[in-house]
Amino acid sequence: MKYLFLIFILISDGIPDLNRKVLEYVDSVMGTTVGRGECWDLAAGALDYAGAYLDRSDISKIYIFGKELNPKKDTIYPGDIIQLEDVLLENKTTNSIIRQTMTQHTAIIYEILGNNHYRIAHQNNSFSGDKVGISELNLNHMTKGKAIFYRPFAK
Repeated sequence: MKYLFLIFILISDGIPDLNRKVLEYVDSVMGTTVGRGECWDLAAGALDYAGAYLDRSDISKIYIFGKELNPKKDTIYPGDIIQLEDVLLENKTTNSIIRQTMTQHTAIIYEILGNNHYRIAHQNNSFSGDKVGISELNLNHMTKGKAIFYRPFAK
């Protein structure tokens, strides 16, 4: 009976199948450099692996990683892609303000920690350099910029 319950939990967690494939890819390349080590190379590699759509029509100007989501209305799942544009995060502590900026950065939602609070998989960053790594992203501390979420969908 325990096993049936566990299978039910795995099936009913709601994570779309393509998102699971994206996460499978991320786990398979953790600690390595994907492509040229650019942040969007990880998302492109994950979407290719999953058999998901990626608009490569003008990758130098715009990134389309699937169906655009509205985080106020749509559920964000692990395996969704996040594009950060001109973002400034400010985390105020008792003694200081920690600032982090991201002009253009692409990452994959790896885990949901809370409302607008995630663990992200990414590369080309100050945390893991040009290798795929995991770090925390709390959009509740975003004071400037925008975060665009995408849901992978089949080609």
